[in-house]
Amino acid sequence: TKYRRFPAWLGGWLLVRKQLGLLSFYLAALHALYSLCYPMRRSYRYKVLNWAYQQVQQNKEDSWLSEDVWRMEIYVSLGILSLGLLAVVAVASLPSVANSLSWREFTWIQYVWYMPPSFTLACLLPLSVLLGKAALQTPCLGRRLELIRRGWERPALPAGGGETGLALKEKPLLSKL
Repeated sequence: TKYRRFPAWLGGWLLVRKQLGLLSFYLAALHALYSLCYPMRRSYRYKVLNWAYQQVQQNKEDSWLSEDVWRMEIYVSLGILSLGLLAVVAVASLPSVANSLSWREFTWIQYVWYMPPSFTLACLLPLSVLLGKAALQTPCLGRRLELIRRGWERPALPAGGGETGLALKEKPLLSKL
């Protein structure tokens, strides 16, 4: 800081963090290069020919599976976006570029463009599923969901307009159960 030096462990961590970021960019670029070269391999071409032969044998005219296509498009799009963001951070980490940036520009690039670790992003979906399940298990929602699963339906609104249909007394569950 301005008045005190960084602790030794923090200075070491900042240097290691920078090297890990550059290493992750290098590995991401290698992964992108390999992903682009994979369809050019001879074994992949034989696999595509085998798929086409199987499609003809099964008399399929159209083998378009929209779910698979969308999943692949999302994977490729997020990969390109992540590599682009990682490239911005990696270029800003180079000593020649970092020395020419002001502190405000450097912190903006490092903290605004920096993506959280991949394990954090990978945990978001399972965590949201668990939180949603926990919310549905609360007594106010869980009991109503159990009634719906057993076949309960909300009473219809009366034609005369007397009750609102939200009666305080509940009707018994289906008598067939």
